[in-house]
Amino acid sequence: MFDKLKTRWNLKSTFQVVIILVVFGCTGFTVLFIKKPIVNWIVGSEESSLLYSILYYMFILPVYNIILLAYGFVFGQFTFFWEFEKKMWSRITGKKYNNDAD
Repeated sequence: MFDKLKTRWNLKSTFQVVIILVVFGCTGFTVLFIKKPIVNWIVGSEESSLLYSILYYMFILPVYNIILLAYGFVFGQFTFFWEFEKKMWSRITGKKYNNDAD
């Protein structure tokens, strides 16, 4: 499994794969931890409202990406996550991603 990820992500070591998986895990936990207080501050305490769901999905993507880059920086993998973000945003916006590294 790790070798497959190492090849797919073009990484140098299995340790780097583990670090990247830890960054994804930390980011997911952080978003889960901060979601409720932030959305409750904006909407109020009605968690099941349609407004709550709409705001959550509107704000979670940019917040997740900022946190992902921050953890990537802390764990020394900022370059990987910056390239990952550029690819992801190109898929969302439909603009072609130009990888200058190739």
